[in-house]
Amino acid sequence: MRLRIAALIAIVGTMVACTPEATGTPPSTQSNSAPAQPLSIPAPGWRAVLIAGENNSPAFDNGIDALRDKLAARGVRDMHVLTSDPDRNPSAKVASTANISSALRSGSGQACLVFVTSHGLESGVALKAANGLLEPSALNNALDAGCSARPTVVIVSACHSGIFLTRAMRQPNRIVLTAAASDRVSFGCGADDQFTYYDQCLLQQFDGVSTWAGLAQATQSCVAGLEKQMGIDRPSKPQNFIGPSVSGLRLPGR
Repeated sequence: MRLRIAALIAIVGTMVACTPEATGTPPSTQSNSAPAQPLSIPAPGWRAVLIAGENNSPAFDNGIDALRDKLAARGVRDMHVLTSDPDRNPSAKVASTANISSALRSGSGQACLVFVTSHGLESGVALKAANGLLEPSALNNALDAGCSARPTVVIVSACHSGIFLTRAMRQPNRIVLTAAASDRVSFGCGADDQFTYYDQCLLQQFDGVSTWAGLAQATQSCVAGLEKQMGIDRPSKPQNFIGPSVSGLRLPGR
């Protein structure tokens, strides 16, 4: 997906931070680095849980729909879509902590992928339809129960999503990508936005890399460039953690 100049100009007037409020916290942690060991999981061996936590912008459901299509084209079949906009996605379950945990526990597979895109606070990610928050401890518990020691990729696209880089979340078998540092907001979740900035960059870079570590770096660079082009004074600073046992984990179908 290429960025068009006209689209960028249109965004200038609608730069919306993806959070109800923004307050300061210490900067988020930085990425781990380790020698990459090639690791390929067949596409049918992946279980994906795709979560849109808010419905006041189409950007969130657009994000999970677009990633679902990319994964399906690569051969991923075990996918669970959770939404806060049942009118748009009537076949999807409501995005709630219970349904996230259930989706991670269901089925089998050799690897897990969780992608959540929503508004974020310094305490968690909004799950509007369930009137709740997805907190780091709840997500970690669900991953422990549903994915255990399997290679696991977690993408949290929201303001303050760096809070998900807790010590408990930093396990050797996990890759964690977040759209912002713990004390930063992310952008592009207005009513007229197709995707959030982070989701747009993630989707744009997805077909041009072979590993999740490569996608993490490419997305981070894309977001930094886009925010600079848009004149954002306080950038979101996406954060990445790459567990040493999955540093060479390849994307499905790669």
